[in-house]
Amino acid sequence: QVQLAESGGGSVQSGGSLRLSCAASEETHRTYCMGWFRQAPGKEREGVAATNNYGFTMYADSVKGRFTISQDNAKSTLDLQMNSLKPEDTAVYYCAARQSRVLTSRFLVPAEYNYWGQGTQVTVSS
Repeated sequence: QVQLAESGGGSVQSGGSLRLSCAASEETHRTYCMGWFRQAPGKEREGVAATNNYGFTMYADSVKGRFTISQDNAKSTLDLQMNSLKPEDTAVYYCAARQSRVLTSRFLVPAEYNYWGQGTQVTVSS
């Protein structure tokens, strides 16, 4: 059982930056992949960024060049640096983990993850 806890959410103006952090209850190297997802009101949960223990990373087209995902196995943390934030980035952001292998093409699919944090709110005002 992997427990995840997000932190770092908040309110920021358009163009600003935030850094989200996810603390895992056990060593992240025991997970196969970890990712960040978000859900805006009235919308489905969507993948934002994901990474695995081989250093492979994947980003949603909407955040490429603005967001950076990083994993620190020594600290068992997963971070998401978000720059040039836009109002459409407003959502609850969730950290997720999966222990077994999955196709890299499925890294941003929420249904592929079986461990989730409680979420942290990110609000970007124009």
